[in-house]
Amino acid sequence: MSDAVSLAESSGSESGWMTMTISHRKHNYSFDLPDDATVADLFVEIEAALDIPVSNQKILVPKGPLLKAPFKDANMSLHSLQGKALTLMGSGVAEVQAVKGMAEKVARRNAARIAQRAKTRTTSRKSQARSADDAKYTFLQVQPLQGLPHPERSQALLMRLKEDPGIRAAMRKHKFTVALLTEMEPLSHTQSTHEGTSRILGLNRNQGEVVELRLRTDAHDGYRDYKTIRKTLCHELAHNVHGPHDRHFWDLCHQIEREVDGADWKTSGRTIGETSRYTISGQDDETHEDDGGWTGGEFVLGGGKDQSPGMSRREVLAQAALERQRKEAGAERKACDAAEKGWRPCQRSQQSDGTE
Repeated sequence: MSDAVSLAESSGSESGWMTMTISHRKHNYSFDLPDDATVADLFVEIEAALDIPVSNQKILVPKGPLLKAPFKDANMSLHSLQGKALTLMGSGVAEVQAVKGMAEKVARRNAARIAQRAKTRTTSRKSQARSADDAKYTFLQVQPLQGLPHPERSQALLMRLKEDPGIRAAMRKHKFTVALLTEMEPLSHTQSTHEGTSRILGLNRNQGEVVELRLRTDAHDGYRDYKTIRKTLCHELAHNVHGPHDRHFWDLCHQIEREVDGADWKTSGRTIGETSRYTISGQDDETHEDDGGWTGGEFVLGGGKDQSPGMSRREVLAQAALERQRKEAGAERKACDAAEKGWRPCQRSQQSDGTE
C-alpha cells in the first residue's frame, strides 16, 4: 500500500539540522536529521520509528529513481530530495508476520485438502479392489436342495453364509473361489451304531468345486445352529488347500476360524480342538466327520465307511429319498400294528413296502 510522502524544507530550530516530513498511509511523519545525512540514514530512522525493516521500504521519488535497499549510492545526500513529494511503501514487522502466518495457515489447509483427496482416492482404489476380490473370491452359485420343505429358508441361510463378513474376509484373504454352495440331503451320510448316531455335516468336492453343508435336522423342517454350520464351512474351506487332516490342514482350519470369529463381535472366539470330529451341543451324539470331501463322483470319508461308494451325487440323493420313504413306511406299519392289537381301525399305506 502506498501513500503520498511529502518532503518539506524546514528552517529548523537549530542550524546544521534539517526536518524531513514523510507521509505513510495518509499520515505524515517528520524526521530531524543532520545536514550531512544520507538516504541510508533516512531509511534507518524510518525503521526505528515505524518498525518497517529497511529491506521492506521503498520510496518513490517524483521524476526520480526508486529508492530501496541495497542502494546504488548509499551516501546520496538528502539535500537532493528537498522540495520533492515522495511516496513510501512498506509494511511493519507485525504486519509481515501476520501475513506470513496467514500464508502458512492457507498452505497447511491446502496440504490437508490434497492429503485428504489422495486418501480418498486411495480408499476408493482399495474399495474397488476389494469389490473386485469379493466378486471373484466367493461362492459363484448358491442353491438349496429342491424337494424339501421351505427351500426359501435354506436359500436365505446359504446367502447369509455367503455374505457373512468373516467368511468374505477369509475367502478374500486366502483367494478361495467355490463354484457351488449347497445343502446336504438330511438323511444322507448318517450312520447308527450301538454307540449312537454319527452324521457328516459337510463335504468339499474337488477342492472347491462344490461345498455341501448339512443345514437341516433329521426332521427336514428344522435347521441347525448357524455358528455350527459356519464352523463346518470353515472346515470345508480349509480342504480347498489341504485334503488330509494333517498338521497343515488343522493350522489353516484354525486360522480361518479365528479370522471368521474375529469379524463377529458376538462370538465367543473359541476354536475347536485338533480333532476331525465336531460335537454339537444339544444334539444326540451328532458329530462332524469328513476326510477332504469327495472327488470324481466318489465319496472319500474318514471315521466310518460310506455305505454308497462309487455312487454319483444324484444316485446318493435318490437312495436317501428311498431310505426316507422306507423309514416313514416302517413307522406307519408299526403304528398300524399297534392299532390292530388294540382293535382300533388303521389304514395302511400301499407304498410302504410293496405288500398289502
